Amino acid sequence: MKSLLRPVLRISAGVLLGMLLIYAFLYFSQDGMIFIPQTITKDELAGIKKQYPDAGEITVKTPDGITLHGWFLGAKEKGASPLLIYFGGNAEEASGFMTLTERFKGWSLLLMNYRGYGLSQGRPSEKALFEDAVLIYDLAAKRKDVDPEKIVAMGRSLGSGVAVYLASERPLKGVILVSPYDSIRSVARDIYPFAPVSLMLRHPFDSLSRAPSITAPMLAVAARDDKVIPLEHSVRLAEKWGGRHHLVIINGVDHNSIIFENAYHEAVDAFLNACLQPSK
Repeated sequence: MKSLLRPVLRISAGVLLGMLLIYAFLYFSQDGMIFIPQTITKDELAGIKKQYPDAGEITVKTPDGITLHGWFLGAKEKGASPLLIYFGGNAEEASGFMTLTERFKGWSLLLMNYRGYGLSQGRPSEKALFEDAVLIYDLAAKRKDVDPEKIVAMGRSLGSGVAVYLASERPLKGVILVSPYDSIRSVARDIYPFAPVSLMLRHPFDSLSRAPSITAPMLAVAARDDKVIPLEHSVRLAEKWGGRHHLVIINGVDHNSIIFENAYHEAVDAFLNACLQPSK
């Protein structure tokens, strides 16, 4: 009997060790999978300034001594204007959004890079991104050229979780979510069904738990063929939203190509125009 048990025990021990090694790899590599910082050089910064001369370079100092870097593009109209605060994807440097500035006439844009992205200092984490978003909002709402009653948060992919958090903490005129998820925990469970994701994940970005309490109008735009954040995760979040919401599903595109579709831009334009209409 002992001779039969030894091979079984060795195989069991080998499988257990293998699983523990996989769990360890996933635990220690998760930051690198969730956050993929894109930086810029001084030469690239000079190129951005030359290409977008109207973009004002801004910095924000956080309570823990980190300097965040980004841009403020003021609306052409005089006086306090509506503001769109944009939170990008996990491998997105904020200045890239400036290629779309012509689509946001009448709106000022605030594009801040996450910690570790662009020229922002520090290292990204869920806690840091959430706290920084609230700080950025509070500073923006005090600007004389911003109408604090007309601030919209827009988040794409990873940034959708940041926008949802901000909407749960501050009054917003509206929320735009592009390729949003219910939670990164839920997405990770689908990818790694064999792993105890709930115990391992340091950055759950649980938008689903916050959605029911948010009353700000919300537009969600999702790709039917999204393989990074499958459509059901976006649908689940939209269905739990506490305020008025609209989900636009675009066919024939995926996680990355959705932003090049006219239907995506048309939906965003219509939502922003609605945000400028007098409240009934």
